[in-house]
Amino acid sequence: MGVHDPPRPATAQYVIPPREGDDAPVRVVGLFKSFGRQKVLKGVTLSFPRGKTTVVLGPSGCGKSVMLKHLVGLIRPDKGQVIYEGERIDILSERRLGPIRRQFGFLFQQGALFDSFDVYGNIAFPLRELEGEAPYDEEARVRRVLRLVGLESAIAKMPSELSGGQQKRIALARAVVLEPKVLLYDEPTTGLDPIRSDVINELIIKLKQELAVTSIVVTHDLASAFKVADHMVMLHEGNVVLEGEPEMFRKSTDPIVSRFLRGEASEEELRAIREVTSANREAIRSTGGTP
Repeated sequence: MGVHDPPRPATAQYVIPPREGDDAPVRVVGLFKSFGRQKVLKGVTLSFPRGKTTVVLGPSGCGKSVMLKHLVGLIRPDKGQVIYEGERIDILSERRLGPIRRQFGFLFQQGALFDSFDVYGNIAFPLRELEGEAPYDEEARVRRVLRLVGLESAIAKMPSELSGGQQKRIALARAVVLEPKVLLYDEPTTGLDPIRSDVINELIIKLKQELAVTSIVVTHDLASAFKVADHMVMLHEGNVVLEGEPEMFRKSTDPIVSRFLRGEASEEELRAIREVTSANREAIRSTGGTP
């Protein structure tokens, strides 16, 4: 702290200010998270630009989904801050988190539809969870979001009657029914063929434009990432290794980034595989078998 800096409040409520000109409704600052001895996030600091789609890339296990769950308080950090519209939310009670969570729509990796509810019941569920009188026409709201995802005709169907791609679209309709300001997507194209994946990509773009939402997409699907992203982030072993526009990623010479984009294993990973293979051959020879 410099001689002329204002004193910093010595309270847990102190919010680390954004960088000058940084218009981001959601920020994480110095985020650390471990599960037992496994360090998942190691001081991650990120800002998610307002009204843009930020794609968070990285290999499995790098901390992408863990970071995403911090944004709505599903996981609390060991250290660091999670900030929404200038307020720290990582220190809020569950009761105070409720209204803030309603500003977020969350598309879970597997869709997470209720098997015992039809499509209408699944989408209406968040509306019915709101306290007090409903100042809106429930059916009109449900039909509106179904039209957004192109599935109004499926309103009376059960989840078991829908394809995997249709289930994702219904889950997405449910995620926007409360008219959130921020949409979170956790591996939205997982388990879908390329054509159904592209339908989801088009919906991500459409919802950003029509609902004016800030979107955060966690994925390792590169076709999806480059199609929907305005801004990109690469996580590796709990750290940010690159952040910027998609073109910056295409031109990157960072070996971690370039290997990921080419889909190539690291020399360390390949060496471990080769060592296991060599050990197996030696074991076979020592027992008189044929490798």
